[in-house]
Amino acid sequence: MEDEALAAIADELYAGPMEDFVAARASAAKNAAGTDKELAAAVRSLPKPSVAAWAVNMLALHQPEVLAQLMELGGRMREAQASLDAATLRELGRERRTMLSAAVDTARSVAEKQGRAISDAMAGDVEDTLRALTADEGAAAAVRSGRLLKTLSADGVNSVDLDGVVAVPSVLPSAAAAPPAGPAAPAGKKTRTTADMPQERRPDKPRLQAVRQTPRTASPPALDKAKAALAEAQAAEAEAARAAQELQDQADETRTEIAELVEEARELRARLKSTEEQVERSRKLLAATTAEAKQAMRAADKAERTAMLAQERVLRLGNTRT
Repeated sequence: MEDEALAAIADELYAGPMEDFVAARASAAKNAAGTDKELAAAVRSLPKPSVAAWAVNMLALHQPEVLAQLMELGGRMREAQASLDAATLRELGRERRTMLSAAVDTARSVAEKQGRAISDAMAGDVEDTLRALTADEGAAAAVRSGRLLKTLSADGVNSVDLDGVVAVPSVLPSAAAAPPAGPAAPAGKKTRTTADMPQERRPDKPRLQAVRQTPRTASPPALDKAKAALAEAQAAEAEAARAAQELQDQADETRTEIAELVEEARELRARLKSTEEQVERSRKLLAATTAEAKQAMRAADKAERTAMLAQERVLRLGNTRT
């Protein structure tokens, strides 16, 4: 069995819908069993990825440019850490937060188009994985492979733990596996029996041999790494302080606005009370005026009857004299 053949089958499996993985794996193993029983057994042992890892795989498959941009940013951040450039780290940290937020939104959108919604907790795991991509070249290779099995995390100082995080770790895309310097890796099959190539041996727990087999540039001394971590922490502290000050200013403005609204409400209540008192006085005046009007109407009726009686008397007396 060749790892390349297994990787080709894995690429197809991990590019498919999450719900179809088990059935697709069984079908692929059955097809392989006719020609290579060892390959069929290896296919059956391919693990099902976590949902968050699957979402990252979908991002790698459908939006690879998002990962490329994050990798480029990660390279710039490592350069700034190596030079202990706190100002640049602070600026790049802000840029990374913006890019990570956009990348997570893209990952959620891609996953939804593939028929699976991503919860907020899963989105957090996706963001941690993409942040690890910017911090570690091995993590970047794992993510770009599209065969991620579980999510990653990075502490900013130590290398990302890559044990068991990717299917078929011995075979990764050449672009992801290419070393930063030195001769290019051979394009042919891996030779597993050559004694003078220990980097080709499969460890007890695979750690992305295609990435790790070529020695990296020597890591800086522990003190330099600590200083770099300190610079990044100080940059994050300054950014957090700035954000806190902005929130404090906003809180002060809100308190002022509340005080103005409370004063306006007090004035409105006072006006309302005055208006209600005026309405009550007007009601009383209306009641009194209505009563007086009724009394005046009764008096007018009485006066009219008196006048009629007086006129009748005058007429009677006038007739008597005649």
